[in-house]
Amino acid sequence: MKFNRRETILLAAAASALSLSGIGIAQGAEGDVIDEARLMAPAGGLEDHVEGNADAPVTVIEYASPTCPHCAAFHINVYEPFKAAYIDTGKVKFIVRPFARNALDAAIFMLAEAAGPEHYHEVVATYFKTQNEWGMSEKPRDAIFAIAQQLGFTEESFNAALTNQDVLNGIEAQKNQALDDFGLTGTPTFYVNGKTLSGGKTLEQLAAEIDPLVPADFVAADAMAPAAQ
Repeated sequence: MKFNRRETILLAAAASALSLSGIGIAQGAEGDVIDEARLMAPAGGLEDHVEGNADAPVTVIEYASPTCPHCAAFHINVYEPFKAAYIDTGKVKFIVRPFARNALDAAIFMLAEAAGPEHYHEVVATYFKTQNEWGMSEKPRDAIFAIAQQLGFTEESFNAALTNQDVLNGIEAQKNQALDDFGLTGTPTFYVNGKTLSGGKTLEQLAAEIDPLVPADFVAADAMAPAAQ
């Protein structure tokens, strides 16, 4: 399977526009505080895909790259216990935002957007779990498509996702906003009620930042009302 001409042109443009040589694990911004109103106004017209209680006392935003091994380690090893302790109990509203370091990152997030709000997180999680399969492949497009088929994509819907210029523009705009306005230097980067946490974090490290922000009289719930998409 090969790229068709339109895919080739688009992803070549993405590779050029989104190339960030030297970007790896985040450094240098630990502890910086960003105004929450600015953080909650993402550029580019793409809506946030929110997990958790819309009225949660703590908002955690993660800028992630599907090709980033530190991001994959977080989503494979830390995310589920984090979700159980904080998202499912209503303490945290969690947002994953794209930070595309290259064309493969852009392609994964374009597929997630095409899958729709109900399946966005499933697509992102699946590609993190299979990062070694497609990220190390000599034919990454074929490997990405094979996984996309398991997620319900057809050749037609896959091609449509990878040729959505508006989504690509939105992903690039969010990357530029993170770099220019928030001082982000790599992935993963977390913002906890505006405070910057750079690089991969353990559950204990996140808990140390989140727990003091949860009111003492907060009542945890097994299932809080989901945030609006």
